[in-house]
Amino acid sequence: MKRIKLEELAFARSGDKGDVSNIGIMAKTKNIYNFLSKAITTEKVKECFAGMIKGDVEIYPVPNIDSLEIILRQALGGGATCTLRFDQTGKSMGQALLRMELEVDEGLLEEAKKADEDILKSYRIG
Repeated sequence: MKRIKLEELAFARSGDKGDVSNIGIMAKTKNIYNFLSKAITTEKVKECFAGMIKGDVEIYPVPNIDSLEIILRQALGGGATCTLRFDQTGKSMGQALLRMELEVDEGLLEEAKKADEDILKSYRIG
């Protein structure tokens, strides 16, 4: 087992609706999705944001696209027009969550690296 950051296994995109931030976590492979759907819990997400999330955290599986939809309630200090936060619309929340640390099997990490290589090849990068 190896301790890594979520960014090695997935991509993220985030946004807002008022004081609710939503984060989409897209796994690099189906096996990684299966792992993440068990490893990412509401408690771990709240812990990752260390007091920033005042409301509930909800996680919804989206297995047809190997993704998780994470809803963070009362997460943006009142929302874009009310908050004094630097990131009023939650655009950086997904990138912040990608820094969450997880314990993974080395084989899963190798699978993620292979997926990265395949993506780069498909775009003729690297």
